[in-house]
Amino acid sequence: MNYKKSLRVIRMPSYKGARNFWVLVALLLIGGLAGTAAADALGPYVPFLKSTARIGFDPFTLDLRFMTMTIGFKMGLSVLTALGLIIGYWVYRKL
Repeated sequence: MNYKKSLRVIRMPSYKGARNFWVLVALLLIGGLAGTAAADALGPYVPFLKSTARIGFDPFTLDLRFMTMTIGFKMGLSVLTALGLIIGYWVYRKL
């Protein structure tokens, strides 16, 4: 009996590369949300974890006569949120 033909190699999918950019986005989002939730839960007991830095710009409107666009971005970054983002990126690198 030939055992070489009966054995198949199963390869795990790789999540790295340009087409899997959304995996990175999802892990960063999950890490940021988990860090923010941890900061909210621990904030009453450890007050400095609740402090955040606001990053971004206020919404502004661009009127082109045929189209109107409103663009804005703000992000509240705390110590645990930054840690969650770092852990999310670390998990992505380990995949």
